[in-house]
Amino acid sequence: MVEIRGYQLGFAPSPAIGNARTMIRRRDFMLLELVADTGARGWGEVFSSPAAAAALVRTRLGGMVLGASPHHHGRLYEAMLGTLGYDRRGPGMMAISALDMALHDLAARDRGISVAEALGGALRRDIPAYASAPFITEAADPYGHYAAEVDAILRRGFRAVKPRAGVSPRADGAMATAMRRQAGPDVAIMVDINQGYTARAAIESARRMEEADLLWIEEPVQPEDIPGYAAISAAVPTAIAGGEALASLAAFREVLSAGAMSVLQPDLTVCGGYTGFLRIASLAAAYDLPVMPHVFGTAVNMRAALQAAALVPPRRGGGPAAYPWIEYDASVNPLLDIAGAFPLRPDGTMEVPDAPGTGLELDPERLAPWITETWRCAA
Repeated sequence: MVEIRGYQLGFAPSPAIGNARTMIRRRDFMLLELVADTGARGWGEVFSSPAAAAALVRTRLGGMVLGASPHHHGRLYEAMLGTLGYDRRGPGMMAISALDMALHDLAARDRGISVAEALGGALRRDIPAYASAPFITEAADPYGHYAAEVDAILRRGFRAVKPRAGVSPRADGAMATAMRRQAGPDVAIMVDINQGYTARAAIESARRMEEADLLWIEEPVQPEDIPGYAAISAAVPTAIAGGEALASLAAFREVLSAGAMSVLQPDLTVCGGYTGFLRIASLAAAYDLPVMPHVFGTAVNMRAALQAAALVPPRRGGGPAAYPWIEYDASVNPLLDIAGAFPLRPDGTMEVPDAPGTGLELDPERLAPWITETWRCAA
């Protein structure tokens, strides 16, 4: 690599979108572009702590990558990991994640094959998608707009929908039950509480939502509350999902050894890119648990997640199709379509691109409306 280009960018959702923990008034990201001496480019992303991750790339990690071959991504990953010291769950791991994503993208492009092909070959060519929406609003009835939005989601062809929940156990139960009646028995419904409850409140909410026949309940409590996750998993029949906020392999080991989750959702921009994701998937395989990538960012992570999901063996989780599924941000997100819309097939699946790298052809000039800062590191 001869150059690293960083793009700090973001936008303000209007109106703001929310979950049980916060209202999202600003969504910020960092995109990394690695440039080879041939002019080829590979892309990576950070969606959490983008400014801190950018600083680490510029001051510590970028120099380890510049001048190296992208085909040595395994060696580079270990070298970068060795610099973290105490910080293996924060911006340092996020910076490594973005670089690992970009290195794999660039290495696969150099060979003229997809990332999935470069990592051993895709196990599938299409993946069921679930709409990540609706979101809580600041209206008097935070769930009042859900029915109309779910209708719109189903008209787009989705056969699975993940609304945000966590207003209160009673309100959650009424919302989920109404959505099941609206969507019918053949649409998968899962809910995301975004770390908003204590374990006791999460158990009450889950029990009130049982009639809705949920596929899973996501992040009911704080990610560090492993005893809470375990208590919820033991108390309710619905699968408990999580892992998007966990970065290290050791963190996932703790979750699995405690029997705390039934579905793991590592995010490539948090857990170490493709290298970290596949290590977590191998760990989960020892417990015969499904793994699927969490996605809530730009087109860069979405395309990377499709490649990663294609590498995971199928697991039956009780829904209409085998896992893994792919999360599709169904809110208004201009950075998801910066290189063209992601098509959804009539059966609610998405095709895994077979083009070189992740298949992303992105002209950086298209990022201009959302850029707050750019920077470069050169060899």
